[in-house]
Amino acid sequence: MQILLVADNLRNFSLLQSHGPKIQDDSLQVPLLKDKKRAGSKAPAVVLGFECLESTAFSGISSNLVVYLETVLHGSNLASASKVTTWFGTSYLTPIFGAIIADTFLGNYNTILVSLAVYLLGMMFVTFSAFLPTAAVLGGSSMFGAQTVAFVGLYLVAIGSGGVRSSLLPFGAEQFDDDNPTDRESKGSFFSWFYLCVDFGPIVSGLFIVWIQNNVSWGLGFGISTVCIALAFGAFVLATPMYKRRMPTGTPLKRLSQVIVAACRKIALKVPADAGMLYEVSDKVDNQPKIEHTGEFSFLDKAAIITESDFEEITEEAGSSWKLCTVTQVEELKILLRLLPIWATSIIMSSAYAQMNTTFIQQGSVMNMSILSVSVPAASMGSFEVTCVLTWVLLYSKVIAPAVRSLSSNGDGEPSQLQRMGAGRLLMALAMAVSALVEMKRLDSAARGEQITIAWQLPQYFFLAGAEVFCYIAQLEFFYAEAPDTMKSTCTSLALLTIALGSYLSSFIYAIVAAFTATADSPGWICDDLNQGHLDYFFWTMAAMCTLNFVVYSGFAKNYKLKTVLS
Repeated sequence: MQILLVADNLRNFSLLQSHGPKIQDDSLQVPLLKDKKRAGSKAPAVVLGFECLESTAFSGISSNLVVYLETVLHGSNLASASKVTTWFGTSYLTPIFGAIIADTFLGNYNTILVSLAVYLLGMMFVTFSAFLPTAAVLGGSSMFGAQTVAFVGLYLVAIGSGGVRSSLLPFGAEQFDDDNPTDRESKGSFFSWFYLCVDFGPIVSGLFIVWIQNNVSWGLGFGISTVCIALAFGAFVLATPMYKRRMPTGTPLKRLSQVIVAACRKIALKVPADAGMLYEVSDKVDNQPKIEHTGEFSFLDKAAIITESDFEEITEEAGSSWKLCTVTQVEELKILLRLLPIWATSIIMSSAYAQMNTTFIQQGSVMNMSILSVSVPAASMGSFEVTCVLTWVLLYSKVIAPAVRSLSSNGDGEPSQLQRMGAGRLLMALAMAVSALVEMKRLDSAARGEQITIAWQLPQYFFLAGAEVFCYIAQLEFFYAEAPDTMKSTCTSLALLTIALGSYLSSFIYAIVAAFTATADSPGWICDDLNQGHLDYFFWTMAAMCTLNFVVYSGFAKNYKLKTVLS
């Protein structure tokens, strides 16, 4: 079929106008900086600094939250763990809603501003709760008790952080000019630096804020986190004149729904595939380059087929019709459908990654928790993982990428985003296998009445960090690059959503393992006394799942068709 540029040739569609996203640079001036010109090269640095402060604030709340609920708010171990899990999962679910708001109504900049206000209010509530009497002191529940105020603040933080997470990375990426070769190269580095900034917070909170909370004052520890968000808020607003801002066009989800409705309508009317030409508005749709038409999911193409009734009835603006859609609208939906299998395999990856905060710590807690005569709590091994993340980033940029370029025929090739995500999935399977081998070693030593040092866990954390670097950084780049121009924030949030769904899947796997392995004669693989269980079997199961996930992913990645934009 041909693509017909209807706006240039048909009088019936002369009223159709593009209403796409606009770039807004300097509409909001701040008195302190109003005389300075926008410096696009500095805007990404501001975003990276902002993320350092935000990740420190969030980690300052989340890292030690279960201890706060148990020791200060007098919650039980099980109830506190459940509340923390629910809150943490909510914090990674809210970005998808923030992304829809950003792409549909407010844009990334305004979404960040509104979310920061909610974020800061929530942090203030959590800090204030540390100075209030608990329900136990008050003799019962109280709407003004510490627990009530704390959870109001926590869920405000979950809402605010979701809005920031959904919009900050796409907003930072928007500051680069894709037509500039230097900016294109810098944009790739930006994603890696952004991910390192995300890991900055756990290091600072683990070494500094958590110590203050445990040894000085919970109020002071939470207060430092609140100050971080306040500083981030102020710096972000003051840097406003530097930013390029993409304004939303309308409702991207509505555009996709229109394709489904229009396609179903014409399928029901039995419109033949060659009934007419494929409809497109102009060389550029919604002020964005047109996406190349593909043959995949051909049944959706019917939504863009022009019939005789379409010439007679359609008078709406481009993109507002439920009877006839543009080729670009159809291709946007196809992009999301192609992304789904890649996205689904990321959930399995995230369920294995979740072991770092659960079974890895349980395994380390029954080891000799000292390395070279230095006491190392099992939970502190997470800081080593963050250090390994930095190591892997340097290894990739200084060793792996140059080696691949030297082996390529033209000398400028690098592992693609799909290849890097595949390597991450394979490294995760290796991390689970190493964990199983370490557990077998530990059980063997325990049977002889000995303890092995927690240093045996270092390799599994190292490979886990490699999986994180290869998979998650490339995943953020990939989802942003492949997303339709009207859904950048939404697709980026889908990448973050895999972390939440992976955590829920991990809990489901625990329940399955308990149901099938815990019997009257056996405590199960994961039990209170790990010396009586078989955590190694669990790790081997996770390694097998990750290996199968890698094989399935490889098939999807091999057949994946990258988005092609026509200039």
